[in-house]
Amino acid sequence: MTVALLQISEPGLSTAPHEHRLAVGIDLGTTNSLVATVRNGISVVLNDEHGRALLPSVVRYLPDGTVHVGGEAQREQSTDPANTIVSVKRFMGRGLADIGDISGLPYRFVDAAATGAGQTPGMVQLRTAAGIKSPVEVSAEILKALRSRAEQALGGELVGAVITVPAYFDDAQRQATKDAAKLAGLNVLRLLNEPTAAAIAYGLDNAAEGVYAVYDLGGGTFDISILRLSRGVFEVLATNGDSALGGDDFDHRLYCWLLEKNGLSALSARDTRLLLTRSRAAKEELTEHAQTRITSVLGNGEVMDTTLTQQEYHDMTQNLVARTLQPVRRALRDAGLKVEDIKGVVMVGGATRMPQVQRAVAEFFRQVPLTNLDPDKVVALGAAMQANVLAGNRGEDDWLLLDVIPLSLGLETMGGLTEKIVPRNSTIPTARAQEFTTFKDGQTAMSIHVVQGERELVSDCRSLARFELRGIPPMVAGAARIRVTFQVDADGLLNVSARETGSGVEAHVTVKPSYGLSDAEVARMLQDSYAYARDDMSARSLAEARVEGQRLLEGAHAALQEDGAALLQPEELQAIELLAEKLQQTLAGDDIAAIKRATDMLNQGTVEFASRRMDRSVRKALTGHRLDELEA
Repeated sequence: MTVALLQISEPGLSTAPHEHRLAVGIDLGTTNSLVATVRNGISVVLNDEHGRALLPSVVRYLPDGTVHVGGEAQREQSTDPANTIVSVKRFMGRGLADIGDISGLPYRFVDAAATGAGQTPGMVQLRTAAGIKSPVEVSAEILKALRSRAEQALGGELVGAVITVPAYFDDAQRQATKDAAKLAGLNVLRLLNEPTAAAIAYGLDNAAEGVYAVYDLGGGTFDISILRLSRGVFEVLATNGDSALGGDDFDHRLYCWLLEKNGLSALSARDTRLLLTRSRAAKEELTEHAQTRITSVLGNGEVMDTTLTQQEYHDMTQNLVARTLQPVRRALRDAGLKVEDIKGVVMVGGATRMPQVQRAVAEFFRQVPLTNLDPDKVVALGAAMQANVLAGNRGEDDWLLLDVIPLSLGLETMGGLTEKIVPRNSTIPTARAQEFTTFKDGQTAMSIHVVQGERELVSDCRSLARFELRGIPPMVAGAARIRVTFQVDADGLLNVSARETGSGVEAHVTVKPSYGLSDAEVARMLQDSYAYARDDMSARSLAEARVEGQRLLEGAHAALQEDGAALLQPEELQAIELLAEKLQQTLAGDDIAAIKRATDMLNQGTVEFASRRMDRSVRKALTGHRLDELEA
């Protein structure tokens, strides 16, 4: 039996044998949300009073301050689109500029910079009949409804919840999710990647062993994770995905087809929402039927009546399905595996019910995917199992979860280079440290720039945070030792600290950017890291050569100014100055080999000068001292 490190409790906080702490797993989805718990050792989804498991992730605000959540709000999304927020998960941790084209959306967006106190800085806001609301506040209403459902079903107060997020949610999106939970009165035990939660549910339910792929196509995002399950240990080997691809995109493709088919354009917000709703219904109908009929009465009285076959729908969405397989290939490559190494494929998310998706996945992996657990419920079920463990409720099965971070974390170094400290797909929680030093003599401060991404140059990565370490004792360049430590917690959130080891001066930052990556940026980062690998290495080599040449040039100039006249003959001084001038000219170009040659020539040309400076320093240190004093 594997020891579950996650079950270790603080003294006095362990659960008594007769006591069961109430904890839940929450799948906060783009389209629908669920809450689950563990009862009698079995993970179950909690239904509402009408027996429905799925809570539509829809929130409507009324002028009197009343808030409708779920089905009641969903029924009004076409009649009151501006005040009925759907797919709010796509706005979590996003700035207005990150959303892209907002012309087809019925909302009244507000730039966060223009909002007042109490609003989340940098994150987009929405103007509703009840005032300006942030995506965090909207998500909190959904979480409040789930919390109320759970407490009524379980008959007590919750000790905490595990909330799932897409594997490709960045730091800002994860923090926004935690903020929403706090606003809803929930204690977050952990944020858990959605594919990992699904693997937990399948792994424990089927007593699985081996390497599994989790294909997660949700309402707003696509994730693929490769996991190894062995003797109760869940180890994520690699993760990849597309943060701008989900079921909503399939709905939008069908919506655009309807516009073209019926010669429609410039629709009102009400008609746009109406047709998107009809598109979603048609998508679900075509999952089990060969054709469907789409009818709507538009605001101007025009009647739309269109028949769509399953084959037509498959043809118009085939490129979306193909887009999901690109991250799958990258994840397999990152894990060092081939298709034949995958023992099973777990399907997660309602969008995986589409026949064309299941067919494409089966063809790619050469096996029928696993669908014996409801793809809408599997994430919540796994999250509930994790919550049960973290709450201290010991079961018969002990297990350990090893998750990973999706993108590398590092620092900017001289020359605009990225030094990766925590490589992507590193198991979390983790702490990594690396030592750096000063570039100039007498340097007493250092600027720390934290970045995220896979490229070699900082300009091609995403900036996360900046802070300064001050109070470094003045020393010659390269003498100071600054130890920079990265700590990534189990939720994937980052803390960075810097400490000068000699004096003990220290500075740190909790990375909490005001808003996250643009919709396609995470996927683009990974794609670019492959596409531009050769160019990046050339650029890095050039930058490193320039930094080394500039360091030598500055050192030579300082030495000549201090001792050149005293220790060198005029012709020797002139020769070194010519070599320095040559290097200065070469540094302005892009010829790496020429820069290295000029650097080596100056380095060799100053060897004798450096030797004379060392001899003079030694003689000066020995002058006036007896041998016995030196020995002592």
